[in-house]
Amino acid sequence: MSNSTVLNRTVPKAESNEPDASEPVLHASIYEELITGKIVPGVGLSTRGLALEMGVSQMPVRDALSRLAAEGAVEIRSKRRIEVPAMNADRFTDLLECRLMLEPKAAVLALPQITPARLKHLREVDAAIDAAMENGDVVAYMEGNFAFHFGLYRANERPTLNRLIEALWLQFGPFMRVVYGRFGTANLVDQHRIALEAIEANDAAALERAIASDIADGMGLIGRSTWPNTEGGGA
Repeated sequence: MSNSTVLNRTVPKAESNEPDASEPVLHASIYEELITGKIVPGVGLSTRGLALEMGVSQMPVRDALSRLAAEGAVEIRSKRRIEVPAMNADRFTDLLECRLMLEPKAAVLALPQITPARLKHLREVDAAIDAAMENGDVVAYMEGNFAFHFGLYRANERPTLNRLIEALWLQFGPFMRVVYGRFGTANLVDQHRIALEAIEANDAAALERAIASDIADGMGLIGRSTWPNTEGGGA
């Protein structure tokens, strides 16, 4: 994937008296690309290239990438070169175990707040995910998967918990894009359907199991032995 295809959004140029006005927009744009796996591990991000592509100076780009580095999403190799960290077995296991600790709990906390309108929306998102799986559309699957999980979690009104989960997805998303691209999505069990049934039945235990199983299914696509136990091991 070339830098020219990573981001295609236009960021409003900052006024001269507001040099960093575009940084939040840049951060949000790159954030979305990472969390839905459009930027994959090992792909370099050039501050100069991103600045030219987004129509801004390099300063807000560096600021946005510095924030993402603090969140563990990218590694700054030099002033002009930033990369998504490569995955290894230890990091993969750590991220998945953190997800298993936090996400089922977030879903259960959201359950009392799921209105009929939100449930309807989640069903629509799940239908779009089903279509993406049938068509082998990995990008649409990743986008729908994110929309489903956070459409559920954000009902819990626990912003700190949800930000912790988002930080995990920032690191996990690029890796899972590689995994789904390699192994496909056709053999995934539709745990979202089971989660929706649990929501409709107001069954917290079933919902917790469904979300935990959904996370574990991603792990089951590959064995841990695929990844070397050293930093810098790649796909």
